[in-house]
Amino acid sequence: MGKVILDGVTKRYADVTAVDNMNLEIEDGEFVTLVGPSGCGKSTTLETIAGLTLPTEGTISIAERDVTNLPPKDRGIAMVFQNIALFPHMDVYDNISFGLRLRDYPKEEIDRRVERASDIVQLEGMLERMPDEMSGGQRQRVAIARAIVREPEVFLMDEPLANLDAKLRVHMRTELQRLHKELDTTIIYVTHDQAEAMTMSDRIAIIDGGELQQIAPPLVCYNEPSNLFVAGFIGSPSMNFVEGEVTANGLTTPDFDVEFDPGQLSGVAEGDHLTLGVRPEDVYLRGMSEGVTNPTQPIDARTDVLEPMGDEIFVYLLTGEAEDPQMDVDAETAEMPQNQLLMSVDPSSEIEADQDVEVVLDRERVHLFDTQTGDAISHTLEFATVEPGATETEAEGDD
Repeated sequence: MGKVILDGVTKRYADVTAVDNMNLEIEDGEFVTLVGPSGCGKSTTLETIAGLTLPTEGTISIAERDVTNLPPKDRGIAMVFQNIALFPHMDVYDNISFGLRLRDYPKEEIDRRVERASDIVQLEGMLERMPDEMSGGQRQRVAIARAIVREPEVFLMDEPLANLDAKLRVHMRTELQRLHKELDTTIIYVTHDQAEAMTMSDRIAIIDGGELQQIAPPLVCYNEPSNLFVAGFIGSPSMNFVEGEVTANGLTTPDFDVEFDPGQLSGVAEGDHLTLGVRPEDVYLRGMSEGVTNPTQPIDARTDVLEPMGDEIFVYLLTGEAEDPQMDVDAETAEMPQNQLLMSVDPSSEIEADQDVEVVLDRERVHLFDTQTGDAISHTLEFATVEPGATETEAEGDD
């Protein structure tokens, strides 16, 4: 059983708290990815599980054993690092079998394990090669095979694909998913690349500032983010955010209004300051919103910059009367300017820069967050359904 439990794990370095009261429960055979920006504490969390660093507070159990103070060799884990670190003077066989030979395993058992591991990672016929005769992806497979031969209860992987080129990373993502299916073993994976997290994981644990923000299946984190940080971090490009004030009819922002029934939202009152979030794929040109059953009223905008991506075009929109984006946010953040929306459209769309357009938001896919705390309030807005092309007033008059 490779179940891993972190109970109140905290790691402090002098006056810096790298991990703060981490509570995680990872089931046997689950693929869980720890994801977050650089310096968020994900690698430190992995190191406490591995035993490379001891937690300041809290306990860690693996396979129903308290391993908090055990050395790495006694934890039933194997780790794959970002830096492959193969022995350059040893061939593939010796690199894979090195740990087993140190533990004086019988030659027959070593051969069996090396053969099985090399088959799993597709290194057949390469056991006599030297590391400098192999590609980056092949060397990474050797490092993974070296972990497999230990037959651990838990695999720990710390950004193992970070040093590979983009095409090879995509290929190795597929290989790791196949590996997980083949071994049916618990894998805890660390990355800052959300594409890796979203595509490979059963669940992702999103960390910021040493604190766990949300742990859930990838699509739950995407569609129902627990707070502003998760909403902005998961998804590329990022979610649009616009601050506004609650009125009797919905939310009013500096450049447009979004009507809904505030009475449907628990704890929300007129005058409250909320942040509206909407993903680029949920912003539509008014004439191309046929599939949207509950659109907002049209929002006047002007196209600014177009980014053709092949399968879609990202369109930066300026709302209101401003001529340029109001860059009133920290330049180091990924937040969009308050008067700018990002929209995704079909590549066949006839759209140009500096063009006046009307857009609508899919009200069923609009998120609301508490501006002060960042906590999610709602992931959809309740209002009377509006037929495409009709105004709110026309819809109300039909009742």
